[in-house]
Amino acid sequence: MNASVQQFLDEVWSLISGIYEKESKRIREIKEVSRLQAGIKDYLGVAWSTRKAGDGYGVISIDLDRPFDWTDSSYRLNAGPYICDITDDLITGEWLPALRTRLAEEMRAGTYGPRFFDYRFEIVLEMEREEGLRTFTEVLIDEDKLAGQRRELDAFIQSKVLRDLPVRPKELDEFFFARHLLNSDLFEQREAQLEPLIGRLEEKHRSNPDRLLGWVSQYTSAFREWAEEHFLVRYFERTGSFGQDWKRKDAADGVIVKADELNFFVYAALKVGRREPELRARYLELAVQLGSEKAAGYIKNGSGRFLHRFEGTAIQAAANDVTETIDIRLYAEEEAAYGEALTYITGLLSEGFPKEYKLNLKSPSKDKHYLPLNKLAKSQLHRFFAGALRYPGLHPLIAGYAETAMEEFAWYKDVEPGEKSVMPGTYAVLGLGIMSTEYFPLLRRYMETVDTEHQSAQDGYAEAFIEAHGLTPDRMSVLVEILLGGSDSAKPVKSFVIDTPDLADALLSELESKEDYERETVLYRIFGTHTKLAQSARKETSPMKEKLERLLAWYP
Repeated sequence: MNASVQQFLDEVWSLISGIYEKESKRIREIKEVSRLQAGIKDYLGVAWSTRKAGDGYGVISIDLDRPFDWTDSSYRLNAGPYICDITDDLITGEWLPALRTRLAEEMRAGTYGPRFFDYRFEIVLEMEREEGLRTFTEVLIDEDKLAGQRRELDAFIQSKVLRDLPVRPKELDEFFFARHLLNSDLFEQREAQLEPLIGRLEEKHRSNPDRLLGWVSQYTSAFREWAEEHFLVRYFERTGSFGQDWKRKDAADGVIVKADELNFFVYAALKVGRREPELRARYLELAVQLGSEKAAGYIKNGSGRFLHRFEGTAIQAAANDVTETIDIRLYAEEEAAYGEALTYITGLLSEGFPKEYKLNLKSPSKDKHYLPLNKLAKSQLHRFFAGALRYPGLHPLIAGYAETAMEEFAWYKDVEPGEKSVMPGTYAVLGLGIMSTEYFPLLRRYMETVDTEHQSAQDGYAEAFIEAHGLTPDRMSVLVEILLGGSDSAKPVKSFVIDTPDLADALLSELESKEDYERETVLYRIFGTHTKLAQSARKETSPMKEKLERLLAWYP
């Protein structure tokens, strides 16, 4: 071996091996390990750059993990005169093969432990030259470890993904599983192979919103990483602030992208769009630049499953299930227009259009109507239902829409995800509940369905309900359901005053069949703390005193 190459290799390896010894001790002490992680270390970066003139022979930087643009955690050592003798041919012919051999030997020997190296290991060497930076890359594949990873992955799918509940994967395993799905060493990059597995875990987590959100976030991140680190970089370069924009590479002009790869990128755009609709739109536009007619069709018309455009007698409408948007243009602010729009939207939802849609509303009227509920977002969807609710003749249509739209653990996309997010059907049901006694059964079903752990917009509804209908014994059953439909952060209702024997009897009757935790929730929402209820009971005389004491006995 060339003497200069040998010295360069020895100095780099001396630093690497010392760091690996320390890292191996840390890795052995990690307690929470995923069965889907073959190993931790999968990268080694070495770079040589010169300093200012007269400042020696430059610096060698070593990265044991893939570096981020915004951090600098490189290990460094000063290069010697040998570095000037190392040509590109010596790097490709001697230095890289020798480093590869040393690493392969350490992998086979298990020097640093079985979980130290991943099955795939990438070496990247960058050398500063007069004409610019030269990059050399080597990839090592441990075939035995790869085969073991595939066996473990197959077992995981059978035992944790496909098996029925209550079996669920660990959250840490889902992190790696999502990324394995986009790893061409482990899966074919085809929608037909991946979608059933992604959908299966969504189905299993449907009753657990936190786990569902976690899984969607994991595969969204995985698709984004694949799209930006493996696909887009071949045809585009990052531009703009923080590299958020993409510009077609000159060298990519005229390049024909394989149809199956382009279709998979379009599929990735749709999967990313579940959590990041703006990114979905950007990816689809980039796919169009690469010649995707499918992406162009999605942008213009949606998937084709639903009638994209509708021209009625009182409205003009469009629907796109890919972007999950519905556009409604009312020719006039009148009952006929709202009725036609309601029929159109309900029809879409009954055919399977996403219930978690966003509505874009155009109306010739400048007046904006909203429901008297402070916690509801003043979105265009809210405005649409508040406008329609002004016409009693449309109430049956609105109720029919609500029956179709309501779905537990789902949220409209009319606002950014957060405290203003509400379940499909919310504006319709809460409005009907205020305006008519006829829809109390629907209101009760809504309160029984709403996800009280992740939605709080209904917390102030009891106040509006009492203001609209009063507080009477015959309203007690629905009021109790409204209180039980509140979130854990819901406050006591000031207007809910139990000050007559009839009201107290009605409340006692409703709470008789409830669970202890439900009784406690209702009593807190009406009386506040146990102490306050006890104080109220002491101040009363018979028969109210005895009735409040009965309620107090249910309040721990």
